[in-house]
Amino acid sequence: MIWNPDRECMGSDSLRKLQVDALVRQLKNVYKHVPFYRKKFDDAGVKPGDVTALEDLAKIPFTTKDELRQTYPFGLFAVDPSEIVEIHTSSGTTGTPVVGAYTLNDIDTWGESTARTLAMAGTERGDVVQNAYGYGLFTGGLGIHYGARKIGANVIPVSAGNTKRQLMIMRDFGTTVLTCTPSYSLFLAEVAAEEGIDFKELRVKAGCFGAEPWSDNMRIEIEEKLSLSAHDIYGLTEIIGPGVSSECETKDGLHINEDLFYPEIIDPVSGEVLPDGEKGELVFTTLTKEGTPILRYRTRDITYLTRGTCTCGRTLVKMHRLLGRTDDMLIIRGVNVFPSQIEHVLMHIEETEPHYQIVVDRGASRLDEVEIHVEVEETFFSDETKNLEKIREKIEYEIKSELGIGARVKLVEPKSIERSMGKAKRVIDKRQL
Repeated sequence: MIWNPDRECMGSDSLRKLQVDALVRQLKNVYKHVPFYRKKFDDAGVKPGDVTALEDLAKIPFTTKDELRQTYPFGLFAVDPSEIVEIHTSSGTTGTPVVGAYTLNDIDTWGESTARTLAMAGTERGDVVQNAYGYGLFTGGLGIHYGARKIGANVIPVSAGNTKRQLMIMRDFGTTVLTCTPSYSLFLAEVAAEEGIDFKELRVKAGCFGAEPWSDNMRIEIEEKLSLSAHDIYGLTEIIGPGVSSECETKDGLHINEDLFYPEIIDPVSGEVLPDGEKGELVFTTLTKEGTPILRYRTRDITYLTRGTCTCGRTLVKMHRLLGRTDDMLIIRGVNVFPSQIEHVLMHIEETEPHYQIVVDRGASRLDEVEIHVEVEETFFSDETKNLEKIREKIEYEIKSELGIGARVKLVEPKSIERSMGKAKRVIDKRQL
């Protein structure tokens, strides 16, 4: 199902004109109404009129998360506060939170973008959407809620947590679409097995999973255990929340709503804009956001872009599912490693559970050391010690072969790694303590 064919299937010339017109308007608006950006423009010797084509966007300075924190709480507002109808913020767990403010038009745009997200997973009017993303200041819950309501689906705002109740609701209300983090979906499957609930007997047909990177192997695990079609979705508070990009039925990349959010890929070191197909850092500019518009925001997410008409009929540019982040990339003895690469290896080891944690420390030799805690299936953990040793050696060998780093593997009992109702904490880097 394509929610908005006029926009999602636009010809390249029409789309480019729409983007340029929106960009020119946005730059003029931001320069006039947001002192934070006016100063950045002036310091860089740039005026809004210098941008008349998409290629000219490279003249505009980048925006970083640290800079956005410095504008807290109202420094990004581009409209009078009386026009703001809703405010969300980032978690603030690593510092002052970033504020995202929405006008009525922004809320409508948000609903439009997440309606496209849900439709890509097959959501239609009459579907029952169990929304297990957190409500509140986190954008996940309400963002998906607005999209489901725009489609005309029945949205159950259950929010995150209370897992046994989630399963009860899923069974009793006939949930057809599940939305939550991928790691929480596996926790749901784990508790369902304990409660004797078979997902094959439920009505759930699809899931929209985001807010954390996950691998194709994890998708296979989710689809097998929950008996549904698992779709990757992407969004971030700084831009709008969920609804920035999503997977259609082909599941070979996430369509970016580029009529609303213009993407670039840059070299994370030099800042140079890279051509389609080259891996780099994802950067976004909001083309229509009124409350808190953002220009060239450095997401720190690593991916690449591909263009062309998808077999689903959409022409919107695709981003490859996230390969990692520049700020959670581990450099182990000179080797760049993303947690998603380790996850990819572990998902091929049938004796393990899909729960793990990576601990990085600096030993007495002052060299980086990696220890990976991996849950083992109950049947294997109860076996003789020699069998566990074989599993441990197998994992260490596969990681060495695949990633080129040596890592100690510690096998732990099922359910011993802390579960999260939101983003899973995959890495503990003790080198920073």
